[in-house]
Amino acid sequence: MVENRRYRNILAYLVLAVGVVIVAFPVYLAILASTFDAATIINGNMPLVPGDQAAINYSRTLFVGASRTSREPVGLMMMNSFIMAMGIAVGKIFISVLSAYAVVYFRFPFRKTAFWVIFITLMLPVEVRIYPTYKIVADLGLLDTYTGLILPLIASATGTLLFRQFFMTIPDELLEASKIDGAGPFRFFKDTLIPLSITTIAALFVIQFIYGWNQYLWPLLITTKSSMQTIVIGIKKMITTQDALTEWQIAMTTAVLAMLPPVLVVVFMQRLFVKGLVETEK
Repeated sequence: MVENRRYRNILAYLVLAVGVVIVAFPVYLAILASTFDAATIINGNMPLVPGDQAAINYSRTLFVGASRTSREPVGLMMMNSFIMAMGIAVGKIFISVLSAYAVVYFRFPFRKTAFWVIFITLMLPVEVRIYPTYKIVADLGLLDTYTGLILPLIASATGTLLFRQFFMTIPDELLEASKIDGAGPFRFFKDTLIPLSITTIAALFVIQFIYGWNQYLWPLLITTKSSMQTIVIGIKKMITTQDALTEWQIAMTTAVLAMLPPVLVVVFMQRLFVKGLVETEK
């Protein structure tokens, strides 16, 4: 029995190791490519050890940009993506926690209907309502603005559902105790619900930050100025149909830089993220 368990553990670790190699090897190749010049990458003779062009490639990518395609520095693209991702994450959390609070703790006509109307919007992502959304943003003069990038994407039925399910697990005795203490709705929300929701907020923040950071279609539609393009659009513009025109060392450096903010967010918020997803009782 012990032997069988050991073999099962070895098999499990072997499968995990193979999976890690499959996932991590392309990332390793991108990191390697960011340390060589374009000729080494195009010739297909790139060694599996880092080169000596890393400092040049990263400094040029961050502060100068590609000379043949996107001429904006990647540092500016990263700032645009960061502002957009932060705005979407914070906006979704703010709207979701307020709407869930209203649905759970306030009694008003068609309360459940309102929740299901919010929930049904899960079937209407931005790709489905792209034309009317673009028309409204254009009529309001929000093209090439951070407001136009963020505002149409901050409503979140997923966040509302997540907070609603969490609020329903909070004992009614806490609400009664707050009323006895003289706390109004806002004080109960601020002093009781928000502190208890920290892990849920963290989990939703990680998910929505990555969602906002990886946005491609919406920024592509509403940004016409190079100074407003995000890093995902920048990577697409750097990769042309002709390999001879693609500065692969800059494209790979940009791809590596694009991975850093989401990875850092997940790493630093990992504990809260996991707790927010798995905890059902507080």
